[in-house]
Amino acid sequence: MAVGSFGGVDGPVSSFNGKITASVVITCIVAASSGLIFGYDIGISGGVTTMQPFLQKFFPSVLRKAAEAKTNIYCVYDSQVLTSFTSSLYIAGLAASLVASRLTAAIGRRNTMVLGGLTFLAGAAINGGAANVAMLIFGRILLGFGVGFTNQATPVYLSEVAPPRWRGAFNTGFQFFIGIGVVAANCINYGTAKRSWGWRLSLGLAVVPAAIMTIGALLISDTPSSLIERGKVEQARHSLRKVRGKDCDVEAELAELKKASDVDNEAKREPFVTIFERQYRPHLVMSIAIPFFQQLTGINIIAFYAPVLFQSVGFGNDSALIAAIILGLVNLASILVSTGVVDRFGRRFLFLEGGIQMFVCQVGVAVLLAVTTGVSGTKVISKGYAILVLVLMCIYAAGFGWSWGPLSWLIPSEIFPIKIRSTGQSISVAVNFATTFVLSQTFLTMLCHFKYGTFLFYAAWIASMTIFVALFLPETKGIPLDSMNSVWEKHWYWRRFVSG
Repeated sequence: MAVGSFGGVDGPVSSFNGKITASVVITCIVAASSGLIFGYDIGISGGVTTMQPFLQKFFPSVLRKAAEAKTNIYCVYDSQVLTSFTSSLYIAGLAASLVASRLTAAIGRRNTMVLGGLTFLAGAAINGGAANVAMLIFGRILLGFGVGFTNQATPVYLSEVAPPRWRGAFNTGFQFFIGIGVVAANCINYGTAKRSWGWRLSLGLAVVPAAIMTIGALLISDTPSSLIERGKVEQARHSLRKVRGKDCDVEAELAELKKASDVDNEAKREPFVTIFERQYRPHLVMSIAIPFFQQLTGINIIAFYAPVLFQSVGFGNDSALIAAIILGLVNLASILVSTGVVDRFGRRFLFLEGGIQMFVCQVGVAVLLAVTTGVSGTKVISKGYAILVLVLMCIYAAGFGWSWGPLSWLIPSEIFPIKIRSTGQSISVAVNFATTFVLSQTFLTMLCHFKYGTFLFYAAWIASMTIFVALFLPETKGIPLDSMNSVWEKHWYWRRFVSG
């Protein structure tokens, strides 16, 4: 994460705003590295499912279908068992993210991240040594629990530790590490694709990012908010002094955090009940709509199946993996753009610009495939047109990388008051996993039946979500977490729900 020259930020800021210290930078980088395991899994799954030895051992029906003389290019990989290998992780992540709400409140953000890393590590080891489909899917379920815990805890951790003025930049680090995981996985897939045991290495090496993020999480302290929530005021003071700088007077900020925690403790309301109260309607809507829309951009599906997709439109196996690496690198670079501008131009600007860019690219890909492969999808696409598809996909990935990618983790983690922050993030992550599960379970079938229309399907959703953001999402840049209620009170629609 770049930490210099983010530009000015408008809007109210806290009097105890905090400086960018070496400690807060290191802490946030270490915490954000939890994104590695999610990114590695996204990248590895699609590549492994194009490896012949892997398909021969677990999914031979896919190879038989590919060998047929006149297979529709969109339908080669349409196998529900193959799809369940990818999507089983997300149903487990859905369950884990709901449990993680209580877990983060009980044991803290950091400890939940450690638990997630250890669970993911166990799942990776099982997948690397899998002897049958049942072992594969059991390993995937453990990976899902690991990702569910870390995806719930990490964005909240980053938002609570980062200085309000730079919260957006620091929070994008999570998406940046997801991007690093995707690229690393694609490179490993490329290196192992030709070997009969390559798929075992690809799946088994997931223990490396799991070990990195788990060891890293053990070396950082929990957030001051989480420590106060659990009655550890002295530890919270030490943690706050560590991230804000030794010369910074943290007593005012600590008192504010303690006051907010005391108010919440006095209420003694069940968070899953509280979040459905009328005054939290805008928070609840955003915690559901933002992750739901993020998946309906189609990005994770394209990341999962990028090698499959590029192979389907005319690239060879090696070329398809290289194309997936290029796509990942473009996404990674664009996340750095978001880090630099999210606290200068704001969240809304990036959402709107990215949405328009992705819409144009999805429509462009659909038109290109319709013209070159025919309505039936039986014509062979030329290499030149296949490269044009890749270029459009890269522009699309860039649009996602500086908008819906990082901001979909940032917004839900920063809009909730502390008493329902863990609950709100759990709902957000659960919606993300549920939507991903449905889409990953249906994408290859949809590609087979809708053909190029699949990209128009996602384009329509991108248009809808861009309009939603324009109308209903207020700007949150530079607003301290404990003052976030003011953005809803001033909004033309949400102010009717939020009490003063």
